[in-house]
Amino acid sequence: MRTEEKIICNCCKKVIRDQNFPFGTEYLHVEKEWGYFSNKDGERQEFDLCESCYDTLIRKFQIPVASQEIIELL
Repeated sequence: MRTEEKIICNCCKKVIRDQNFPFGTEYLHVEKEWGYFSNKDGERQEFDLCESCYDTLIRKFQIPVASQEIIELL
């Protein structure tokens, strides 16, 4: 969830970033515009997950997330 001052995890409500901690921690931001043939046709949704909630979510996947190590970090 995003406000002008904060980014909050939609799952656990942890404050991910705010004015006092602008760089915060890593998180996942998802935006989806639903199209034809969905039950959400014409709807736009977005959410933010902290790293801990992301890890909890992907542990439930039947097919693991594709992962690749990045050697050079900028």
